[in-house]
Amino acid sequence: MQKEKELEEINIRQQTRAVTPPVRGPAPIPPAAAAQARGWRPAGGLGVGSHGRCRPAVAAEKAPDRGLRQRRGGGKRAIPAGEADGAAAGGGRPVRRVGGGGAALRARPWGSRCLYCWFLIVIVFVFNGFYRHIVLNNPRRRNALSLSMLQALREDLLHDAKSKDLRVIVISAEGPVFCSGHDLKELSSEDDVKHHSQVFELCAEVMTLIQKLPVPVIAKVNGLATAAGCQLVASCDIAVASDKSQFATPGVNIGLFCSTPGVALGRSLPRKVALEMLFTGEPLSAQEALMHGLVSKVVPEDRLDEETTKISQKICESSKSVLALGKATFYRQMTQDLDTAYKMTTQVMVDNLTLRDGQEGIEAFIQKRKPVWSHSQDEKK
Repeated sequence: MQKEKELEEINIRQQTRAVTPPVRGPAPIPPAAAAQARGWRPAGGLGVGSHGRCRPAVAAEKAPDRGLRQRRGGGKRAIPAGEADGAAAGGGRPVRRVGGGGAALRARPWGSRCLYCWFLIVIVFVFNGFYRHIVLNNPRRRNALSLSMLQALREDLLHDAKSKDLRVIVISAEGPVFCSGHDLKELSSEDDVKHHSQVFELCAEVMTLIQKLPVPVIAKVNGLATAAGCQLVASCDIAVASDKSQFATPGVNIGLFCSTPGVALGRSLPRKVALEMLFTGEPLSAQEALMHGLVSKVVPEDRLDEETTKISQKICESSKSVLALGKATFYRQMTQDLDTAYKMTTQVMVDNLTLRDGQEGIEAFIQKRKPVWSHSQDEKK
């Protein structure tokens, strides 16, 4: 029993996972052992029994069509059957899951005790950097934000956040529920007040961390987001949702008012809309969420990956240092009165002009050429 409990705890800790791809350029092809040690999935899907822990024939799932590999620039190319098989056997390049029809490569656990397939690893390259895709992957528990899940999410958000090559972070989820909020089993009377405080304090830390990061964070929502899950969407800089998504704060219906989600909702939605959600627990449709400003875009489900990638790649074309300055300034001025905000942002505009990339962008525009960003905070001498 004790061993099963330890395995379950490790499972929960691995519910979120992100992998940082190599700086500039395509991923190297590591030996099979090294790839497995780093948690990379080969191009042919996670080889059946390749890590020696899963039972054969159920460790991987592959669509009947040929696989698609993500490559630099966001393009995809078909992998010949032989190449895919070879990659599966010998540690090929990592791949991303391809949504919206066509081929799909997706590792899935054969059971809740498999510690090596209980997460999804996604790497996306662009021509001048990369963006990290964090996937909440505990659909059996509706991707609940347990204490361990929040700890892992915080770790993944902070990982290499200051790297010049990390430009965007995307948060999505597996299963029909994006995130159901806190794990209510952790909030029962069996746990003490100290534990309850730890859960809510860590959740607040993660939500505020998203807005403090130097890169934009995008929520890619394809399903139901409730309570702290809705709070997570509202806390992200950009949110793209499928037309089947819904958003709700139903805590009032179980006697636990969504007070902390209300902080994020009250800063994303009109007051009366936010309060109706909080008082009734009734969900907003994707179109209603778009109309009131909770999400940035609503697209058909089969275009969700495409639209999120399009936004991410567009962001990646800009200077990271300029974006970091702009993001920090935006959130800072939101808490100030009008005169103070204008005074502060006026100085930031002047400071922006002293940056190397600030001058590079202006010079490139005048010379009618593409800017060459340094992504540095250094001032131009």
